[in-house]
Amino acid sequence: MQKRDFSLHGAVDLAARAAAAKKQQERAAQAGAGGRQGGQYSIEATDATFSAEVVERSLRTPVMVAFVVENEPSCDALMADLEKLVAEGGGSWYLARVDIEVNQQLQGYLQQMRVQRLPFVGVVVQGQMMPFLNSVPPEAELRAATAELFAALQEQGLMGEAPAGAEEPPQAEEADPAHAAAEDALARGDFEAAAEEFRAVLAADPRDEVAKRRLALTELTLRVKGYDQEQVEADPLKAADVRLLQNDPEGAFELLLSVVRTAAGEERDAARVRLLALFEALPADDPRVAKARRGLQAALF
Repeated sequence: MQKRDFSLHGAVDLAARAAAAKKQQERAAQAGAGGRQGGQYSIEATDATFSAEVVERSLRTPVMVAFVVENEPSCDALMADLEKLVAEGGGSWYLARVDIEVNQQLQGYLQQMRVQRLPFVGVVVQGQMMPFLNSVPPEAELRAATAELFAALQEQGLMGEAPAGAEEPPQAEEADPAHAAAEDALARGDFEAAAEEFRAVLAADPRDEVAKRRLALTELTLRVKGYDQEQVEADPLKAADVRLLQNDPEGAFELLLSVVRTAAGEERDAARVRLLALFEALPADDPRVAKARRGLQAALF
């Protein structure tokens, strides 16, 4: 499916913008009346409502934000699939649609992430936007990527509270009491404190595999929060971190393996150490980790 080239600095025809704004109002009314497939969990966000509808809402529940343009087939196709998924989510997350040709104040998000083509999808968690998609994958791939994203957020305690009337999720196994302080820190968004608590757990029991994985994910989140787009583009280690958080562990591993294969000295060793750190963020029996470990062994020896 072809993607439209998009320039943040291009001129916008005022008549076209007015027509698009009218359609946006119609879509918002339709969503409010329950006519959209995503129902009450699908939002038509605007310059005026983005702060309340998306940023503030994300302090309680993740919000996926699709930046699109009117009458673009790839945008329409992606929105149809996302609206289906958010309806199935039953309020565990929300979907916001932003027509970027009408709501130009929100172009700052696209500039910050160096987006050149639409559609673009980000996820806002605890008031911070993270990149998620800059393509239109088949529905099956989108479904899998979305499931992995929210599973990772759930593991980090960032999925928020289910809305009133939503189905109760299956009860998880009782949490390890040794992890209680770390889990409490994650629940309030204090990743630094959570990392310290997980380190304390591991000091007492170095064999605690769950604590190892959750510490790796917490440290990864802390690192990525400090990155900007220029750093990610220039540094393969930072790019690999971002890819893992974007649910692309194979891409993250291969990026670091390529450095190990071609670099030497400190650069090669740094990539090897970062690769081993990213392995810790996934279960030890994950086949993608096993494959990358074999690749690392071949690259080193």
